[in-house]
Amino acid sequence: MPPSSRLALVQIFNLRTIALVFYLCLGMALSRALGWYVPGAPLSEWLYTTVRFTRQSLITGMSLLAAVALVEAWLARPGASPGRHALLRALALFLGAAFGTVARHLLVRLSEGNVHWKWGWALSTCLLWTLLGGVAYSLWQAARAERLARQQLQEAARSQEALQAQQLQAQLSALNAQIEPHFLFNTLANVKRLYETAPERGRDMLLSLIAYLRAALPSMRRGESTLGQELELVRNYLSILQMRMGARLRFEIEAEPQLMDTSLPPMVLPTLVENAIKHGLSPLPEGGTIHIRARHHEAGLLLEVHDNGQGFAASGGSGVGLANTRARLAALFGDRASLELEAAQPRGVVARLRLPLPAPKPVSGAAT
Repeated sequence: MPPSSRLALVQIFNLRTIALVFYLCLGMALSRALGWYVPGAPLSEWLYTTVRFTRQSLITGMSLLAAVALVEAWLARPGASPGRHALLRALALFLGAAFGTVARHLLVRLSEGNVHWKWGWALSTCLLWTLLGGVAYSLWQAARAERLARQQLQEAARSQEALQAQQLQAQLSALNAQIEPHFLFNTLANVKRLYETAPERGRDMLLSLIAYLRAALPSMRRGESTLGQELELVRNYLSILQMRMGARLRFEIEAEPQLMDTSLPPMVLPTLVENAIKHGLSPLPEGGTIHIRARHHEAGLLLEVHDNGQGFAASGGSGVGLANTRARLAALFGDRASLELEAAQPRGVVARLRLPLPAPKPVSGAAT
């Protein structure tokens, strides 16, 4: 028997449906037996009649159940024609009821001797069970159709979620593709300018930049990084720029040690630092200081990039790098993350990045 037919057979002819048929037959027997009970009559005789009627009804019910299971297995076979399903099911109901009626009569003859065949009883019993089986069969078909529809909806929902995940990944990849050149090309432009003014320092800076990129590029391509890795990239980047700007660039980095392994989207922090250099410190002849701080704040991670540059005079904080950073944060964290820019006193800008901390991993085993 093909697997599809076997599955269809088991879906109908199983312990649950057999139990349902038994309880249906028992209920029918009890409803009939209540009318047969005569006060003062022996209770054993009444119980025997009830059990006997239950047995007879169960024969017809099981015959119907087997017929329905067989026709469903036949219809579920590979290559089965979709036409005439209703006719085959109706025929299975009638034949199952007829076979059960004949089996009931033969069993009574074997147990009670010569019992005459009564066409009126046989026809009424066959029609009654055909009707009962048809109602039960229709209810089962409706329940199966609803179950299949629910499964199709669940599969469609899973497919939609998979497509949304693919769309999100494509969106993040596109945003990364925009952020990476924006960050790298500005750095290379600084190397080019330094080569024009001081070739020896430009060569040293290029070697440092190659070492930086060797560490930075894998982080750009990964889906996630850590605070410690991103701070190290920022430290290397600022060290490279110090070779060009000299005393015009000073920086400080403060971070709580327990946060170093915290997950962080790659290239977000370097983009904020680069924005502070480009729009804050570079336009000023005297340069300035960048202060980077990472700490816990309200069950989340708070990153601040504070510069004492010229502030919002040249840029309102709507460049490509910041716009793409906001888009990445929205795609990754939704409303749980934010990027704020505010004016610092007496001058400069504070870029404040708030990120949710990941849930702590469960500890396996307890210390003794």
